[in-house]
Amino acid sequence: MSLAAKRARLTDLYLADETTLAGQLIDAARFSPDEAAQVDRTARDLVTKIRAGRRDGGIDAFLQEYSLTSEEGVALMCLAEALLRVPDAATADKLIKDKIGAADWERHRGQSDSTFVNASTWALMLTGKVLKLEDSAAARWTGALRKAVTRSGEPVIRQAMTYAMRIMGGQFVLGRTIKEALSKANEGKGALYRYSFDMLGEAAFTREDAARYLSAYEKALDAVAAGAKPGSLAERPSLSVKLSALHPRYEIFRKTQLMDELLPQIGALAARAKAHGVALTIDAEEAERLELSLDLFEALARDGTLAGWDGLGLAVQAYQKRAPAVLDWLQELAQSAGRQLPVRLVKGAYWDSEVKRAQELGHPGYPVFTRKQTTDVSYLACMRRMLAAGEAFYPQFATHNAHTVASALVLGQGKTFEFQRLHGMGAPLYDTLVADKTNGRPCRVYAPVGSHED
Repeated sequence: MSLAAKRARLTDLYLADETTLAGQLIDAARFSPDEAAQVDRTARDLVTKIRAGRRDGGIDAFLQEYSLTSEEGVALMCLAEALLRVPDAATADKLIKDKIGAADWERHRGQSDSTFVNASTWALMLTGKVLKLEDSAAARWTGALRKAVTRSGEPVIRQAMTYAMRIMGGQFVLGRTIKEALSKANEGKGALYRYSFDMLGEAAFTREDAARYLSAYEKALDAVAAGAKPGSLAERPSLSVKLSALHPRYEIFRKTQLMDELLPQIGALAARAKAHGVALTIDAEEAERLELSLDLFEALARDGTLAGWDGLGLAVQAYQKRAPAVLDWLQELAQSAGRQLPVRLVKGAYWDSEVKRAQELGHPGYPVFTRKQTTDVSYLACMRRMLAAGEAFYPQFATHNAHTVASALVLGQGKTFEFQRLHGMGAPLYDTLVADKTNGRPCRVYAPVGSHED
């Protein structure tokens, strides 16, 4: 099948029937009895080692106790997200009273081994009871304590939540600047990993936004190259770039304009990366932008000035119904352009908005799978495709799931690939894996850089 024919198939699969596709993917992903047994053993061994050496504390323990399956966890996450958008203290105080006052903090008291969690729970329980202002048997406090806390209640909580968001920002953002991120990347266990740096921020809304992001990417590339240790392209740190950050009208109906304006910019950025010996990955966008991203990616892959550099990569989302077809198209492109493509296989990060967008537009279906199990099956089917593509791809499997990691280890025996994880997630799993001198594989950390507001 030609490149054009494979591209046409992408369009046909945009809103394809999920049940039909699921059946095809199950066949493509199915393990043999021997593979299934190996995956099970490997996954169990990984999880056993992680649990044996795990020391939950700090923010990890806090997020585990207040998970998004609990009313209190949802209240905290809603509050943290909303407070970033509240411009004045009075409104923030009202929001805190509404969100925290309704939750049942007491049931979390003493449920964790972490002192950090228990101290936080006492504070939240006190807050919840004071802000409810109820005289129930469960909410009896001495008059002095009630008056003292009520008098300083919401403002104190507001400051505490702001500080907590900064702590969480440090959990999920490697550094406020690329210099700080590079420094942290070389500390402690961080030195065991490879890195791909991402400059945080929303999509560009103005040309000034786009120019600012382009400058940030250029400076980041220079800094990453200057601080990188000698090694192969795969061993050195890389940069992840969102095309929507580089143009204020990154829309499918603006293709001609984008080819004239955005392509030269991203081409120059790629040439800069090539000169520095650093890989550059085009990040995933929303489903309706996929084919536009592929148009720009193909133009870059065929750019003669980038020949001889196998650092041009792309992220592929397994939750999109077109993911296997995208890989088929990319394999054909790699072969016809005479290059190896690093491909980051992810499950996908925009599920809620993709579903709502399809509903808003009145589509008869969805561009993404609506069941998590189908996304997991799609990921395994895509994994098999990538590992079977020979030299066309340098596979990069981004996952925090021990079973998925075990699947890659079993299916990828004798093949070259790397794992990827998000900074702040999956550390116990990959600390165990990268330290394994026998079965270990390299892992690259996707490391966001920016302030906690971003």
